[in-house]
Amino acid sequence: MSLNKQGRPSRPAVAQAENEGQFETFSGSKALQQTELLLFDRGDNERTGVDLPDTPEMDDDLGDLARKDAIGLPGLTEPEAMRHYVRLSQKNYAIDLGVYPLGSCTMKHNPRLNEKMARLPGFGDLHPLQPESTVQGALALMDQLSHWLTTLTGMPAVALSPKAGAHGELCGMLAIRAKLDADGQTQRRRVLVPDSAHGTNPATAVQCGFTVDEIPSDSSGRVDLEALKGKLGDDVAGIMLTNPNTCGLFERDIRTIADLIHEAGGYFYCDGANFNAIVGRVRPGDLGVDAMHINLHKTFSTPHGGGGPGAGPTVFSDALAPYAPVPYVVKDGEKWKLVERNEDAEGQPFGRMSAFHGQMGMFVRALSYMMSHGADGLKQASEDAVLNANYLLALLDGPMTRAFDGYCMHEALFNDNFLKDTGVETLDFAKAMIDEGYHPMTMYFPLVVHGALLIEPTESESKTSLDRFADTLLALAEAAKAGETERFKQAPVHAPLRRLDETQAARQPVLRWKPAEAEAQAAQ
Repeated sequence: MSLNKQGRPSRPAVAQAENEGQFETFSGSKALQQTELLLFDRGDNERTGVDLPDTPEMDDDLGDLARKDAIGLPGLTEPEAMRHYVRLSQKNYAIDLGVYPLGSCTMKHNPRLNEKMARLPGFGDLHPLQPESTVQGALALMDQLSHWLTTLTGMPAVALSPKAGAHGELCGMLAIRAKLDADGQTQRRRVLVPDSAHGTNPATAVQCGFTVDEIPSDSSGRVDLEALKGKLGDDVAGIMLTNPNTCGLFERDIRTIADLIHEAGGYFYCDGANFNAIVGRVRPGDLGVDAMHINLHKTFSTPHGGGGPGAGPTVFSDALAPYAPVPYVVKDGEKWKLVERNEDAEGQPFGRMSAFHGQMGMFVRALSYMMSHGADGLKQASEDAVLNANYLLALLDGPMTRAFDGYCMHEALFNDNFLKDTGVETLDFAKAMIDEGYHPMTMYFPLVVHGALLIEPTESESKTSLDRFADTLLALAEAAKAGETERFKQAPVHAPLRRLDETQAARQPVLRWKPAEAEAQAAQ
């Protein structure tokens, strides 16, 4: 069954030929650009490329739930399976292919040394149920990683167990709630959240039983200090603020904000998603932060999403450290051990975040990155990230319109004013970037900027690659202003698939493949 029959729009044959000036091939492939069917379309349910012995008869406890029919998975030969995934990989954009300007996510180069370390015997084959005596090296590594994280942030405690940034947010806010409850401040259930915050911030606050009170931004793209003062009261639990913020700007009034929150009896949660812009230059603990998660993928180059499990360690101030979750690593004489239960902990942990401690592969990768760079190298990486972003800001300012005046941090933010009266929208501009061989930057975020284009070049891009990227954007901006509207509306024309109906895809996603016979019967 073809993709079109599944309701997924692909490139119409006529439109493709007209747009590219090419004839249609019988196979659907274009030289090295290979067409590829779904495994279900390519494979055969009656055969397989692997010989497996017959399974012995055995009793089970499934009762009526036992499967009676064939599972229906397609069988392929080994070369067919290998070619399928290689061809799919050639349709993906990746950091190994080119600049990945996806601001707010930090798609940076992941040094291969980190991968080699994570696959060392003893790290790569650990099991979470091994006896502590057999994982002493792993526990020592976790303790060393904790030391780096607390030193770089200037905060006394860290929980390694959160598995992602949002999970780290949850960890921090649960600690704040536990502290408030322990102090009898149960009336404090209102959390202040800037309007430029990541969407996970208000969601996390609500998940923890708080209500959310939005703080507007001022004309500079930062927290409106007077509006914040007007929101303070004896029911405020704290604030969730990102610094540098999602506009790519450093909150200049950060110490004042922290002091105001503390004087009101609340706590300061900092979203550490953008910590990669200030490592080695600013310690969040010195800014009055009480809790902050750290995206290891954004700041310390573990794979984005962790190649499976991610990691979002959360650091705590002295006030919240006693409420950090279990388990955590401690030194017991000459040995390391995990404190697993609340009753064995020194403080008052709010509980635990997950069944096991964390993600060893991510811990190894992050520590490898830290140790190979050293403190001075981490500082330089942050400085280079900020330098690259400001370089792009300077190159693009004018033909494109910056959102705010002044220097930025690690992200350069533009609005869509430069597209006014061209008939080209932000989405069209993004799709045209795909034809030029680039993954688009973050579009339409943050929401406080109309038609936002948020560019994060990262520290790992060379001046040459940034110049080529900037020249491409400038050429596209010129084409839009020159009236080449149809080019943008048709884009992408060189991608494996044409522009999708994203609204329909979101509202009516096709999540399950159905054989052609089943579809024909349903139609009758």
